[in-house]
Amino acid sequence: MLTTKQKSKIIKEVAIHDKDTGSPEVQVSILTKKIEELANHLKKHAKDNHSRRGLLAMVADRQTHLNYLKKKYPRRYSSITKKLDLKK
Repeated sequence: MLTTKQKSKIIKEVAIHDKDTGSPEVQVSILTKKIEELANHLKKHAKDNHSRRGLLAMVADRQTHLNYLKKKYPRRYSSITKKLDLKK
């Protein structure tokens, strides 16, 4: 679970402008952090299928945002994948 401080730190790192909270870059970075935390949880609790389902939904949502960026804004896509170290 992300705290408000962690979330605001992530937003500041990738925000396009001062009041940016909903751009695809911000959403992808927040989802990436949540995915990392949930993946660590699932390493300890392998039989937690409810969390596994949530993880798969987050991964699919992040992929949707990345596909949108790749199609509409290729420069922004390459920038965010390099920042978050997402390899395709």
